[in-house]
Amino acid sequence: MTNSKSLSLVASAALLLALAACGGPEQTPYPRADPERPAPSGAAGSTQSDVRGFTLVGTGDVLPHASIIRLAHTDAGGHGYDFRPMLAGVAPVISRADLAICHMETVYGANGGPFTGFPTFKSPPEVAAGLRATGYDSCSTASNHTLDAGADGIRRTLEALDKAGVKHAGSGRTAAESARPALMRAGGALVAQLAYTYDTNGFPQPEGRPWAVHLIDEQKIIADARAARKAGADVVVVSLHWGTEWQEAPDEQQLTLGHRLTASTTKGRPDIDLILGTHAHIPQAYEKVNGTWIIYGMGDQVAGAMVNPPDVVDPRGNQSSIGRFTFGPPAEPGQRWVVKKAEFVPQWMDVQKGRVVALPEALRRAPGRKDYQVAEKAVRRAVLSRGAAAQGLTMGE
Repeated sequence: MTNSKSLSLVASAALLLALAACGGPEQTPYPRADPERPAPSGAAGSTQSDVRGFTLVGTGDVLPHASIIRLAHTDAGGHGYDFRPMLAGVAPVISRADLAICHMETVYGANGGPFTGFPTFKSPPEVAAGLRATGYDSCSTASNHTLDAGADGIRRTLEALDKAGVKHAGSGRTAAESARPALMRAGGALVAQLAYTYDTNGFPQPEGRPWAVHLIDEQKIIADARAARKAGADVVVVSLHWGTEWQEAPDEQQLTLGHRLTASTTKGRPDIDLILGTHAHIPQAYEKVNGTWIIYGMGDQVAGAMVNPPDVVDPRGNQSSIGRFTFGPPAEPGQRWVVKKAEFVPQWMDVQKGRVVALPEALRRAPGRKDYQVAEKAVRRAVLSRGAAAQGLTMGE
């Protein structure tokens, strides 16, 4: 696990630099509901009534298998790789949000390849441009596959995301970058994203770079969240790559760690405002714990036909959800930003066509399609399996 004390000075300096950088011009490929740049909460000349709320969406694992890479090559007309068409079906949902967060599970290969799928992934760097075109603002990059190509894989991935204008959290090319959260303005808030993974499939951290990828450590996560808050973040989002593959119910680590993280407070204010989970390959439950929403697992957003050991194609591996949360400003400065509305949008990767489908919209257009109905029902059952409906979660479009 990462030693949080030894990186505390680096983290503080990195946060200050990131905050300064966050004041630069926004890069938004799609017009938001209100494209005007807001003042941060508590900014000089603003009152609490001036501060706008915002919507945030989070989505699951982007996991390009060999079949997905071939499809992107075909979609590019045989010249390069184009991931925009396979994500076009959910682009309206993603781009309408003020802030959109994805999970980039794999690392990228060199321009032109070679590229590989399972078990050690090297994806085309063009994935990053496809994510940006879909409307994503930031991605978590901490997963069990982050070290599939060592330090070079991290470097190539973050370079491609930077070039595309997508922020990232969970890994770094330098100690300062690794310690720095993704910081973004949304509505009247400054939002920090942190990201961590349970493991790296046995690959050790690169020599001399114990900070290359963030590993799950309860005390470090809390310390990082508090540092982000102290540096000015109004909302802290934690992305966690955790859980047990192919298990719909959250496991003991998820339940215990989720409870402890959401129970952590500073001067009565929660240190973490939202937890976005990935890794299980299938949709898992949403639940409000200690007043904070946790998505235990969103499922795979982009993946080929998923094989569940022992070598059986499992359709759940192409089902997932989009979490959408509408945050409202606090009643008084320094208080918590509150989730006013919590929603989920079922989605499905149609592996035959190689397209991600936003199921509510797809069912409105084709209400009798059996595969849409089956996928939507399965996602809805998993998402609501721990009583989230009674806690205020609704299905959106």
